[in-house]
Amino acid sequence: MTQADKHFSLRSPLLSPASPASSLGFGLLLGAQQHEEAMGHEEAIGHEFDGGRAAEVVAGLRQGFGSGRTRTYQWRAVQLKAIARMIDEKEEDIAAAIYDDLAKPRMESFLHEIIVAKEACLFALKNMKRWMKPKKVGTAILTFPSSAKTVPEPLGVVLIISAWNFPFLLSIEPVIGAISAGNAVVLKPSEVAPATSSFFAKFLPDYVDNSCIRVVEGSVPETIALLEQKWDKILYTGNGRIGRAVMAAASKHLTPVVLELGGKCPVVVDSDVDINIVAKRIAAGKWGCNNGQACIAPDYIITTKSFAPKLLDALKVTLEKFYGKDPLGSPDLSHIVNSKHFMRLINLLDDVSGSIVYGGQKDEKHLKIAPTLLLDVPHDSSMMEEEIFGPFLPIVTVDDLEQSFDILNSKEKPLAAYLFTKNKNIEQKFVNTVSAGGMLINDTILHFTNPRLPFGGVGESGIGSYHGKFSFDAFSHKKPVLRRNFNFIGEIPMRYPPYTPQKQTVLTGLMTGNVIPFVLALIKWPKGRQHHKA
Repeated sequence: MTQADKHFSLRSPLLSPASPASSLGFGLLLGAQQHEEAMGHEEAIGHEFDGGRAAEVVAGLRQGFGSGRTRTYQWRAVQLKAIARMIDEKEEDIAAAIYDDLAKPRMESFLHEIIVAKEACLFALKNMKRWMKPKKVGTAILTFPSSAKTVPEPLGVVLIISAWNFPFLLSIEPVIGAISAGNAVVLKPSEVAPATSSFFAKFLPDYVDNSCIRVVEGSVPETIALLEQKWDKILYTGNGRIGRAVMAAASKHLTPVVLELGGKCPVVVDSDVDINIVAKRIAAGKWGCNNGQACIAPDYIITTKSFAPKLLDALKVTLEKFYGKDPLGSPDLSHIVNSKHFMRLINLLDDVSGSIVYGGQKDEKHLKIAPTLLLDVPHDSSMMEEEIFGPFLPIVTVDDLEQSFDILNSKEKPLAAYLFTKNKNIEQKFVNTVSAGGMLINDTILHFTNPRLPFGGVGESGIGSYHGKFSFDAFSHKKPVLRRNFNFIGEIPMRYPPYTPQKQTVLTGLMTGNVIPFVLALIKWPKGRQHHKA
């Protein structure tokens, strides 16, 4: 097998709305075109990858899956061990690729992507055999005597479309889940992180079974060609607009989806907290998380008018400690992914420039924007209506912290919601009344690293979840199996025609917990009552 056969390294031109490249409809095509325009891809190099090539890839994977080898524990374990070995052996290459794409600090890449990905591999390897075992469940009186169980089985051939902001982790962790569940898989890395995408195309085929695991690089045309195919599940990580297009494409084949989207993740800060710890944890979750370019990064803060000045001062001190007096020169601050996103963020900031209380410096040449704090940004501004996905953190003030619940519940459900408080009543109300994909009390973003917790959204922030066992479940079907013996005890006449009033009496007794008619039926069913009267 040649390297070209193993994977496709593709870059394609923008599609015009009149292009016949997709049968998914103008809405999907236009949405995908706008996405590519936002990403700034214009060159066309490499091989043409159309619906025919995509169909060939899927057919090959179905053949590999049909062989049955992906269903075995041995195959799954070999693939996961190989991925773990790739992470060890290619750690420097991974970090270098992430740096090329985002200028992400080495420590940040290590902590947020490389370690988490390797732990996902090891966690699956440790628990996969147990996850694969059938699970016994109880039976019902109507099936007595019987046994019942659920049997996890792989869905088949799945598609994973990744995001650019955590380009390694958000690509490989769903692949780990799909493999642990026994599926064949296509990984489509994000073209917006070309170095990491190229890493996967170059190295992953050297470690895994290419007849069942493939990498397809490319942009809009390649993604559309893939989405035209029939999959057994699609996992997409990105924004809601493209998520809708993915879901529309999946509906053509009734394909189930997991959509990991985003939203405006709020941080509610009470006044009874350790303000220095709070400032560090918010700053780490916002600017220490890809300079705010993360779906779970804090998007805005809600606190009281009386406490806001203290919180602002603490955040300013913390940011200066983290990034110095010239944050644009700090090696610990990621740059904005590309010029299109840079200009989007600058436009957001220009609209509310009067609300800036700290930061705001920018360097277009190096795509850097300093950590920026804003106070009481107008609620109808774009910054307060759109997901920021950048280094701006507005602070919204209220007279009483209880008002924060009205604000939160008036907005779409976020991917994550954070609360800092020592007040158990406030915490309980926050957990019970605020809907979000996930929650963290007295810190930010760390819930993402716990493989025993599901990660996913709700409402506008996503559909479905993954991580650890939840990844296995996301790519599995729990097949119910009921088993009965050829035993005369189980042959209850009331089940069969002709139906009589006495049979109905026995059935009613069973359903209401009266076992006497059932026992009588087991001992002897009166033959004279077996038939309807003429």
